[in-house]
Amino acid sequence: MIAAIVALVVVLFVLLTLWRTVKIIPQARAGVVERLGRYSRTLSPGLTLVVPFVDRIRDVIDLREQVVSFPPQPVITEDNLVVNIDSVIYFQVTDPKAATYEIANYISAIEQLTVTTLRNVIGGMALEKTLTSRDQINGELRGVLDEATGKWGIRVNRVELKAIDPPASIQDSMEKQMRADREKRATILQAEGEKQSAILTAEGEKQAAILRAQGQRESTILAAEGQAKAIDTVFKAIHEGRPDPQLLAYQYLQMLPQIAQGEANKVWIIPTEFQQALGRIGGALGVGDDGQKDEAPS
Repeated sequence: MIAAIVALVVVLFVLLTLWRTVKIIPQARAGVVERLGRYSRTLSPGLTLVVPFVDRIRDVIDLREQVVSFPPQPVITEDNLVVNIDSVIYFQVTDPKAATYEIANYISAIEQLTVTTLRNVIGGMALEKTLTSRDQINGELRGVLDEATGKWGIRVNRVELKAIDPPASIQDSMEKQMRADREKRATILQAEGEKQSAILTAEGEKQAAILRAQGQRESTILAAEGQAKAIDTVFKAIHEGRPDPQLLAYQYLQMLPQIAQGEANKVWIIPTEFQQALGRIGGALGVGDDGQKDEAPS
């Protein structure tokens, strides 16, 4: 019975010794080993052995990039306005030993350092510049935090401001100003559109007037050319026909009634050519000036 108990104790001791000797470190982790209360070494991922009851793993540090979001912090700007800033920090542990022994709680330390740095940076900026200078604020924060946390074995990779919330009264004033700016731009765009429309309409009317004038000019030229050709054709026909004075006098008499037409012709004066035309016609018909027909001599 005593032997069985001893054997059981031995087995338990062996198992405990193995459990304290064999350690498995996960991937992207690092184990900080202390020997008799002092730092001994840093364990890399995988299976490793330690001295049982002498060495102990104090912390297993996560070496992956970590993201910490801090609650909104009230910050006073240069123009004495309180804004709430919500920030996010991306950091990574590069030295597990320093992160374990140089700082008690590096996450809390990063948060407090971020708050103080924000107040220093935002305190030198007006509200309008704060709202439009996020990249500048992010860069200054990252520079200060990376420099301060370097001795802690931590590298700050990125700092982002999720929100910058000014007071409600300031937000209302900004919304009114933005609304006025939008209405102003809309009015300007509408005026520009009407101006362009008026210019295009005037140019179109100008081009139409020019085209109409050109058409009327070409029509007048063509009509004149047609009349000229008609007169030339009539002249050629008359010239080729060789009319005698009696025929011309007869044509002249036929045109006289057309000359006398019209309501405005109250008084009609017989031109002197009328008598000459009658004389020619009478001569052609063998009638003398006294109205008697001339007889041929026997």
